[in-house]
Amino acid sequence: MKKIDIFNHIWPKRFYDKLRDVTGKMTDITRRSEAVPMMTELDERFRIMDRFDEYSQVLSLASPPLEIVAEPEQQVTLSRVGSEDMAELCQKYPDRFPGYIASIPMGNPEEVLAETKYAIEQLNASGVQVFTNIKGKPLDHPDFVPVFDYMASIDRPIWIHPARGALFADYKTEERSLYEIWWTLGWPYETSVAMARLVFSKLFDKHPNIKIITHHGGGMIPFFEGRVGPGWDQLGARTSHTDYSILLKELKKRPFDYFKMFYADTATFGSVAATECSLAFFGADNVVFASDAPFDPEKGPMYIRETIKIIDNLNISEADRAKIYYQNAQRLLKLKA
Repeated sequence: MKKIDIFNHIWPKRFYDKLRDVTGKMTDITRRSEAVPMMTELDERFRIMDRFDEYSQVLSLASPPLEIVAEPEQQVTLSRVGSEDMAELCQKYPDRFPGYIASIPMGNPEEVLAETKYAIEQLNASGVQVFTNIKGKPLDHPDFVPVFDYMASIDRPIWIHPARGALFADYKTEERSLYEIWWTLGWPYETSVAMARLVFSKLFDKHPNIKIITHHGGGMIPFFEGRVGPGWDQLGARTSHTDYSILLKELKKRPFDYFKMFYADTATFGSVAATECSLAFFGADNVVFASDAPFDPEKGPMYIRETIKIIDNLNISEADRAKIYYQNAQRLLKLKA
């Protein structure tokens, strides 16, 4: 069966060189990315992709968020170079790369909409990638409304990638997060918080058909279905400083119903339980195949292989399996069948 990997990462060579010019020596998460051959070496990527039948990738730039490492004008340059490089790869290898996701300069509010339009309208990006916070600003901040409005108007998806680093401490009395808790537990939390802020900002009331794809199975939301559902039906009951009952009445749906409107991918690091939980919550129409390659212990193939194995063994119909593997991607990204 055809498989379109909708969320995996790359650093094309020209972008990689520009990124190094901005950041200098790679550290922490960027050092990890740099150490993975498949991230920067196209021949290695092809060698790994060829292990899997009918397998293709929708490309996206790997972390870091541009706004974290670059000044506003540098973000525009990096965004443009990244989009140009990925667009070139898609044109050169259309069977391997049917599309790409533009990383846009969200830390440059004056230019971000223009760069988004350029990537979509001139460079044929399938959608855009944003992070769960923009250097500490939430996604429902007024600076980012034009991007969401535009993407909704053209019916192209927004991918949300978690962003949180070691300087986000686990406790107020400490300066750093220890033991990489910021990544293991912090990233799913980041995703869930971003989803909640978009829900309660009334984004889905304003744009009921907007397409937002969440990474790593939708973060914590599927597992906490009870809190998201009956728990948030009581919004305001636990708060005295703000009357949230007003907001609850203004929303056109239950909070629970809005969370069901997100899309989630299957990049769960080889977890059967997480994949089943995510699928049970979002449904086969709103789940897309993704491996998060090349981030895995074998530096490329393991998460692809394990994710395919999990999907192949899910107790679902072949029609639903086809939706997850490629049909939902074709619909969302407007790819040719």
